[in-house]
Amino acid sequence: MKRNLIILFTVLGILLNAQIIKTKRGIVTLDGIHVAKISNKGSEYTFMDLKENPIYTIEFVDKSIVDSVRDSYIKLNRIYNKEKVLELDYISPSAFSGEEKSAVYTSVKALKIIDNKGINIKNLDELFSKTPKRNLDSKTKEAYFVRSKIDKLNITVNNVGEILSNGKPVGYFTNLPTSFGSDDTITDKTFVDIEIYDANSKYIGKYITTTKQIKSVGGKTFTIYKEMSGRASILKFPTYKAIAERIAIMDPNFIKIQGKVVAGQVLKDGVEK
Repeated sequence: MKRNLIILFTVLGILLNAQIIKTKRGIVTLDGIHVAKISNKGSEYTFMDLKENPIYTIEFVDKSIVDSVRDSYIKLNRIYNKEKVLELDYISPSAFSGEEKSAVYTSVKALKIIDNKGINIKNLDELFSKTPKRNLDSKTKEAYFVRSKIDKLNITVNNVGEILSNGKPVGYFTNLPTSFGSDDTITDKTFVDIEIYDANSKYIGKYITTTKQIKSVGGKTFTIYKEMSGRASILKFPTYKAIAERIAIMDPNFIKIQGKVVAGQVLKDGVEK
């Protein structure tokens, strides 16, 4: 009986303390009290006091990091002090909430910069003084690590299927489909695999168009766009550039940066190391 009463009072306490957050016609209300106004231009939302003085903005960002891994976050910016922009995680009241609801919910529940008295400038300024860190999952962290390595390689593919790193030839594709040259993405399903070689014509790996798999000569396998992270995304076809980037990560000996770009094995004074 005593235990049941404790549970009952706990539930009642939660219900009584729960805030009712609503946004209607650009007015944010907490428990029926008008506390702020909101407007938007695209994915950027401007929060104003009730006199329509703009205080801060929240911009939603959804970007591809590498392969199928995406990152979704917000950029928080004070209108009266634009020295710093914060990149933060955001929360939503439900999985189906739109950006406006998520912006308001994050402002109230996560960032505590809107309360029943309006926009809390003190809390907003404290947030910028502390610069909170984002909570990235392991998959997203790994994607950013891979992205940093790829950016250093600066890989491009020219119109004859040659792979370049920082402008220098390091390899090439063979068995290219007929659509190559007119389309950057590989949408054709061919019975012959697209193969990748280094600048010394050493076989590096292949891309199987029917399964969207990359297989390196070392036995590693990677499926392009197998999984999605962040917001729901439509299954896409890979570009030749994306395949070259991924095979470079799968086979570290394909492209190495040691003061200059080297294809294949590292050579010094003509001797293989």
